[in-house]
Amino acid sequence: MKWIKIDNDSYGTILVSWCICAVLIFLVAHFVGPLWISVPLSVLFVGFMVFITYFFRVPNRSAPDAQNDRLVSSVADGKVVIVEKVFEKEYLQRECIQISVYMDFFDVHCNFWPINGKVSYYKYHPGRYLLAFHPKSSEKNEHSSSCLVNAHGEVFFKQIAGTFARRIVCYSEPGNMENRGDQCGVIKFGSRIDLFVPLDSEIKVKVGDKVRAVESIIAVLPD
Repeated sequence: MKWIKIDNDSYGTILVSWCICAVLIFLVAHFVGPLWISVPLSVLFVGFMVFITYFFRVPNRSAPDAQNDRLVSSVADGKVVIVEKVFEKEYLQRECIQISVYMDFFDVHCNFWPINGKVSYYKYHPGRYLLAFHPKSSEKNEHSSSCLVNAHGEVFFKQIAGTFARRIVCYSEPGNMENRGDQCGVIKFGSRIDLFVPLDSEIKVKVGDKVRAVESIIAVLPD
């Protein structure tokens, strides 16, 4: 039997959730009389304990053509909600193609490096918790910004908190060399990723597409 790998930074969240559910099950068992009420409630809490554990799983995935430095894979599972030309003003200071992926509660919430390259920039931004679909969430919400660079260009991305995502974990350390497909962090509960690639990149996705972290190629950097 193959065990599910759990994100290292999520054991605390899982433990707190289990403790709360255990207390609720105890209260239901002792203070809710009718079995037709107490049993379904207890099953519901146990189901939530299983779900919250599975939610923080780290999938075992392989990056396609792992040595190809031009390929840009999705940082997260989810749905593509934005593909457009924008001016990236935080770090790159130039026009880029922005590709945004929204994660719902049922998507894998671990994040993965989009390219092979060197971490050239990292910054954590405290902020608000607007809905991830909100136009200003990219700027106003809590988020972490990272940039990777290799011989074919720079790829900048943001891990953005949403209304329910109250903690972002990012492993970015400027100067480190990273491999596409390795875990770069986790966003706890639903939110989104904004990724910025050079204008002359070949975009492989469109709005509405479902993508999988590591496995889905969303862009190809210029040669």
